Amino acid sequence: MNNSVPGTSLEVDSSGVGVITLRNPPVNALHPKVLQSLFENLMKCHARDDVKAIVVTGDQGKFCAGFDINQFVEGGEGGGIDGRINDAFVNLLENGAKPSVAAIQGLALGGGCEVALACNARVATTGTSIGLPELQLGIIPGFGGTQRLPRVVGVAKATEMMLTSVPVRVPAAKDAGLVDVVAEPRDLMRAAKQLALDIAEGRHARVMSLFRTDRVGTYEEAMAVLDFARAQSAKKARGLQHPLLCIDAIQYGIEHGGLEGLKKESECFDAAAALDTHKALVHIFFAQRSTKKVQGITDQGLKARPIRKIAVLGGGLMGSGIATACVLSGYQVLIKEINEKFMQSGLDRVKSNIMSRVKKGKMKEAVAQKALSLLHGTTSYDEFSSVDMVIEAVIEDIGLKQKIFQDLVSVCPPHAILSTNTSTIDIELIGSKVPQAQDRIVGAHFFSPAHVMPLLEIVRTPKSAAQVVLDTIEFGSKIKKTPVVVGNCTGFAVNRVFFPYTQAACLLVDMGLDPYMIDKVIAGFGMPMGPFRLSDLVGADIGLHVGKNFLDSFPDRCYPARIIMILNEKKRLGEKTGSGFYAFGPGRKASPDPALGDILQESRSASGMDGLLSSPLFSKMGPKDIIEFIMLPVVNEGCRVIAEGIVDKPADLDIATVMSMGFPAPRGGLIFWADLLGAKYINDRLEQWSNAFASKGLAGFFKPCDYLKAAAASGRKLQQGKASSSKL
Repeated sequence: MNNSVPGTSLEVDSSGVGVITLRNPPVNALHPKVLQSLFENLMKCHARDDVKAIVVTGDQGKFCAGFDINQFVEGGEGGGIDGRINDAFVNLLENGAKPSVAAIQGLALGGGCEVALACNARVATTGTSIGLPELQLGIIPGFGGTQRLPRVVGVAKATEMMLTSVPVRVPAAKDAGLVDVVAEPRDLMRAAKQLALDIAEGRHARVMSLFRTDRVGTYEEAMAVLDFARAQSAKKARGLQHPLLCIDAIQYGIEHGGLEGLKKESECFDAAAALDTHKALVHIFFAQRSTKKVQGITDQGLKARPIRKIAVLGGGLMGSGIATACVLSGYQVLIKEINEKFMQSGLDRVKSNIMSRVKKGKMKEAVAQKALSLLHGTTSYDEFSSVDMVIEAVIEDIGLKQKIFQDLVSVCPPHAILSTNTSTIDIELIGSKVPQAQDRIVGAHFFSPAHVMPLLEIVRTPKSAAQVVLDTIEFGSKIKKTPVVVGNCTGFAVNRVFFPYTQAACLLVDMGLDPYMIDKVIAGFGMPMGPFRLSDLVGADIGLHVGKNFLDSFPDRCYPARIIMILNEKKRLGEKTGSGFYAFGPGRKASPDPALGDILQESRSASGMDGLLSSPLFSKMGPKDIIEFIMLPVVNEGCRVIAEGIVDKPADLDIATVMSMGFPAPRGGLIFWADLLGAKYINDRLEQWSNAFASKGLAGFFKPCDYLKAAAASGRKLQQGKASSSKL
């Protein structure tokens, strides 16, 4: 058969075993053509007299990564999955004339796991991952997983696997009952064929998972597990419906049997697939994979150059975090500091970061020591002649950074990438003293803690060479970050888009709302924390410094919050001083601080916002109004970033906001969420507030930008982007 076309192949050996191989490179995803071919070959096997038993396996050392996710975009709602597929799983894989065995190597995830579960037995190689991660896409297992997995591994383990989307590996999968036989890769097919023949010839029991009851436990035990799961889902997945739909399907099957459970599963799957959450998470899935495709960079026929040795200037919290991420990915790393004491502190921080993983059981000691062997410290530039990339991570001092880049040009090889981790300073200004090296200067903006946060903003100036940007994209991927290329402006993409976030929240406080209530509402929306808890985490001193940068750059659309200045005056900087908006106890546990009352009153008196809450427009502000008052100015700034070409495409901004600020992924990122509300709705709300605050000199803070206005007038989605050239 043509291996480039999704499908399966059938070969019958001399012993009478029909081997059906799933073929859809690179991971044998279940495209509809694969499923159709699988069912056709199963029917052939059941009809042929020379076939005694069936083995289902995957091509190229991988069983199956699951249903073809492209079908959720191309195939309409739910990807075209319906009850007929489950019927075929029952009639052809599980309960057909000939027994079936799954020969699993590499992975069996989602629909691949469900194919394996429908077989009468499973043989797998050590290290193989098996699981049902469908909830990550806002849906539930749709090929019988909610019914068979609880009957194979027990209700508690199955519910945990589905709700956390965490797979299990062989041999742990055998201990759980998910795998019958563990085999070495070279023996996989032999062992699977033998087991299939043993079942066919009565030497091994034929098990039909859908009808098992021995692992389910008593009804009371099962209900206790599911009740606990519902409570945990309500707590940890606030507002999300699809985890509850998954639990509903599991429970129905326990109460009414597997066959009826399959019908309920289909009903719950359809309900989940119709939710905005599913559409949002599918959008995030594809958007994350598209950030490495950048116009003018990745379409030029260039190939990334190898990077072997990296120098990090500055061993503070950020520099040591960057160094940690690099050595964990196999790079040689040189940390440079101004003296031996600071250098040793930086090295110790990296060691602490890595050894904490060992203590938590996330890394073996030998792996940690190998990573640490790649790390070295220095107080001079003597070894910089051999580096391929430099990441400057010193304090935000423009003069210091300019001097460093002058030094780097004189000591680094001409191919070395010169990058800065600045979050506030113009990249071109940093490199202005070395015009001969402007083409190899980029921003490499990590988010703290750098070894944990998944985003890397790559800031390109008009003079940055495409090759250098491409190399940095590849570097970001290799250190397991999602790289997003952005243009050079104040705050770049993420920080710029979110500068109205805290400002709008402070405006609400000056109008008379309680900051702790605001934080609770925003956390309920899905943000990791509200704006005031975030301010305490970052530090009011940092907030004041960054806020001044935005006030200087965008004076017509800023709210200079007096309360941040007062907190600085009173040395209430947040966690670092023990108090800010919150009071911090042992373990930095935050609690409301009664002492904040006088500060709030002082800020409100100075703001001139008294009386606004009693006006008809604001007198009945509920959670929805608070969320929109804070988030819609952020959307507006996001639209400006799109219009100015600061991001290559709107989806990049969605990924950036999710992976840096923690914008809730089930809402699809900032711009996707905005499109769910609609450009006209957002435009009208902002116009309303702009008019209401005009007398206070704040009309510009809310005034819709031209990009938003145009989308509102035409009905275009904000995700469509702007056709004109970008600053990239």
